[in-house]
Amino acid sequence: MKRQGFTVIELLVIVALLIGTGVVLFFQLSSLSAQQTDKQKKVAINAIYYSLEEGFYPKNGYYPEHITDDTLPTMDAELLTDPAGVKLGDAGSAYRYEPTDCNDGKCTGYTLRATLSKEADFVKENRAKS
Repeated sequence: MKRQGFTVIELLVIVALLIGTGVVLFFQLSSLSAQQTDKQKKVAINAIYYSLEEGFYPKNGYYPEHITDDTLPTMDAELLTDPAGVKLGDAGSAYRYEPTDCNDGKCTGYTLRATLSKEADFVKENRAKS
């Protein structure tokens, strides 16, 4: 008499293959998600940079000591909040604005940074020379 069906070994092999495929897919999706988040951070830093260089500095002749929603009206204020929901300037933000040579709220330079998960920090520095 011949029985139909799968042996225990065949079932274990199929389960192991499914688990292996699931693990690989999980890590691939995780990596893609981190890359997308890093891309969003770069876009935000570039937007802040161009708003400072093309909007704020030409009008004022200096850079601000702090960046707020009102400081850069030429850009979408939502870009000042990182993908985790932390606003630029708040503790734990992936974005940092580091002004240099400030006097009475007017600065001669700055560095913008975004902490990325898949590569080194994304850094932009002011274009104008002191």
